[in-house]
Amino acid sequence: MKSISDLVNRLAPSATFAMAQKSAELSAQGVDVVNMSVGEPDFNTPDYVKEAAKKAIDENYSTYSPVLGYMSLRKACSDKLKRENGLDYSTSEILISTGAKQSLCNAVMALVNPGDEVILASPCWVSYPEMVKLAGGTPVVVKAGIDQDFKINAAQLEAAITPKTKAVMICSPSNPTGSVYSKEELASLAAVLVKHPQIFVISDEIYEHINFIGGHESIGQFQELRDQLVIINGVSKAYAMTGWRIGFMAAPEWLVKACNKLQGQYTSGTCSVAQKAAEAAFNGPQDDVEAMRVVFQRRRDLIVKLAKDIPGLEVNNPQGAFYLFPKCDSFFGKRDGDRVINSAEDLAMYLLEVGHVACVGGTAFGAPECIRFSYATSDEKIIEAFRRVKETLARLK
Repeated sequence: MKSISDLVNRLAPSATFAMAQKSAELSAQGVDVVNMSVGEPDFNTPDYVKEAAKKAIDENYSTYSPVLGYMSLRKACSDKLKRENGLDYSTSEILISTGAKQSLCNAVMALVNPGDEVILASPCWVSYPEMVKLAGGTPVVVKAGIDQDFKINAAQLEAAITPKTKAVMICSPSNPTGSVYSKEELASLAAVLVKHPQIFVISDEIYEHINFIGGHESIGQFQELRDQLVIINGVSKAYAMTGWRIGFMAAPEWLVKACNKLQGQYTSGTCSVAQKAAEAAFNGPQDDVEAMRVVFQRRRDLIVKLAKDIPGLEVNNPQGAFYLFPKCDSFFGKRDGDRVINSAEDLAMYLLEVGHVACVGGTAFGAPECIRFSYATSDEKIIEAFRRVKETLARLK
């Protein structure tokens, strides 16, 4: 008799991976699909990083690594935070994990008790609410629409805080919206949070280097939040190293120790060779990072221009990451023959099956009126995808 736990049954499957799988299935059948569903840079990992990995193999980095991560990598993370963000974190305040996703989950699992509330600045990444559920907590969604450029404000944050609030999760630059919080906006949120020292701030900064505003602003710059702050980052996006699975947490030492205890029981230390590659990424030349950022900005300009030319889509101008998150609810209730569009998920499936363009409906991100396109693909594919999107949406009456 099959018996899945209540815990697993409470979780929603990943909407992004589900659409990617559906896209792959169609492609395997010979359908020419332009996949804009997954947030993954289409660049290769920089050569100097790959060389460091090869060297690590030759030097027999093939045994278990420390659960906290190699001291040399933790030092590289500490140096990166000081050099790029002006933040002082010792190696004892840094934990290396198998991707920023695990770093985030570690933080939530180590902080949240059943019944605790976690405020999510929404739209947010699909895994945030599910991580909170894993810990037995309650996700509290604070939503900002396209009229706010998808960024919550201090008044909304203050209104959402209750005696049960344990943490706030923010992401800037944002997945799924590409929105970037300015220094002034972060300062206003910090001013609220410092009045509630029992609330922790989990700041997901994995898209830090893919921003188009001239430089990253971290909420960590507000030193008054130091004891409440958990910074999450890694190498996946900036260095095109998604498959290497290296993320890190910078947090108060007592929390790092707790997450070390937790991680020691279910994954232990992450891949030894990948750690040495990540160390090279942080310590090496950053030219490739900037070159990729420039390309992403050009693609942002291209996709915004093309999307604004499609009647029925409401489009903002994202300031970072590599996502466009247009409002699409003007198509709800429209039909193509017997097919009726009742939701963003219906529209995403229609675009995939009829237009052969893969995107993701916004409901799982907390914005059921939007759809997400990843422009981490070539200019040519972006142009072709939006030619198809425009033609396909024009069929809906």
